[in-house]
Amino acid sequence: MLDDRTTAAPWPTAYPQGYAVVDVETTGLARDDRIVSAAVYRLDAQGNVEDHWYTLVNPERDPGPVWIHGLTSDALEGAPLFPDIAAEFSERLDGRVLVAHNAMFDWSMIAREYARAERTAPVRQRLCTIALSKELGLPLPNFKLETLATHFGVVQQRAHHALDDARVLAEAFRPSLHTAAERGVRLPLLECRPLTEWASSTPSVAPRIGQQASYRANGWRPSRKRPACPYPNPGRYEVDKPLKQGMRVAFSGDTSIDRELLEDRAVEAGLHVATSVSRLTSLLVTNDPDAATSKTAKALSFGTPIVDEAAFTQLLRDVAPADE
Repeated sequence: MLDDRTTAAPWPTAYPQGYAVVDVETTGLARDDRIVSAAVYRLDAQGNVEDHWYTLVNPERDPGPVWIHGLTSDALEGAPLFPDIAAEFSERLDGRVLVAHNAMFDWSMIAREYARAERTAPVRQRLCTIALSKELGLPLPNFKLETLATHFGVVQQRAHHALDDARVLAEAFRPSLHTAAERGVRLPLLECRPLTEWASSTPSVAPRIGQQASYRANGWRPSRKRPACPYPNPGRYEVDKPLKQGMRVAFSGDTSIDRELLEDRAVEAGLHVATSVSRLTSLLVTNDPDAATSKTAKALSFGTPIVDEAAFTQLLRDVAPADE
């Protein structure tokens, strides 16, 4: 149960007037993946819950990692298509700051769904709770949702269920928001730009469940400089052992998951994303270890471990904390 007391200090007048805490479950992490379920908790200016909403969404294709979100093709067959729920989704988002854990991912998935439906999401700003946690200097060993929930004493009941994840985040966001208000911290708000370029690439015949959709992969996200990894480099990755925070990871070649999203997940887990391979590199991720790229050649010459994308995404699920 959250403490209903308001902060003693005056509430910052520059803070938003309302929030939409969002979680979406998807068929995957790539640009052509689709939403299979969505949940929104609407909060007032001080983070109090006003209402919540949840829906399944027929992705018109294979549901992807059922072992994560639990939604099978049979469960989604009779669910509404995204265009059918877009108006109600918009009503929940309109005039509010979108709040999510790794908000860039949730926003990009939502924006692409709206673009495919030839609509625009009524969202102008987003707030990532990972960024807010860093801004507040919360003593977290990592930035997973379950870790943030544990820090604030929020009980997670159904991980990777959109409605429960949104509830957990809403309950963890409120004390974070009040802490920020008490300290006079400027919220890490970012602009949300609609992805209108996706609308023209929508196929005339929608793919059915079991078929892959194909959309134009436009460069819709600008490159940016990443913050320095706060953990020391513990050395090279060892086979059959977990990754450890601070390890230097480099990527080479094409990936099925959008490269920046994959790198974001690595950074979120506490890894250092390296742009080149050196003797200090802990691991090289590539789907084509036989390719004659400079990174692969250097990794082989240095004896740097090499794993493919699938193995790396599995390793990301359980990254060991940095040495104290």
